[in-house]
Amino acid sequence: MLHRLVLTFAASAAALSAVPAVAATALSATTLPATTVGSPTNLGSVSNLGSVSTSGLALMPPPARDEDSRDRLTVTVHDSGSGADGTYELRCHPDGGSHPDVSGACGALDRGARWGKDPFAPVSPGTMCTMQYGGPATAHVTGTWAGRPVDARFDRVDGCQISRWNGLAPLLPDLRS
Repeated sequence: MLHRLVLTFAASAAALSAVPAVAATALSATTLPATTVGSPTNLGSVSNLGSVSTSGLALMPPPARDEDSRDRLTVTVHDSGSGADGTYELRCHPDGGSHPDVSGACGALDRGARWGKDPFAPVSPGTMCTMQYGGPATAHVTGTWAGRPVDARFDRVDGCQISRWNGLAPLLPDLRS
């Protein structure tokens, strides 16, 4: 929830910074009244901020609708050898779906979703990986997580890919032996 609030704040701040400053002489009848900083409702130094145009408010993104704010993923697993092959639906915040471990999968995603880190990101090009083979298992995850589209593929062909897979367990089956 905190992650979603931070993302909403960042998007709002970015939208507001894109609004050009309006010269005081260009203000029309659509301006808000001047506010004095330091009044009981606005603490700070005693200075007049002037007027603010409401014409830029239309550039703000619309508030998130409840149906858009849910995290929904479809997870398809093949050749895992663990009996977990198949296609599962996962919903988080609130939790639900046909995934065998809904709360564990949502928890793993919440732990992996930190500011500036994408839990579904591929291994960076040029990364040195151990040449170990983790088996033929593959997975495909699609949907929406933290308000962003997801279309990620996973396999276990080297140490980096195995680590990436294991980092999302139990969203993906835990194949560590």
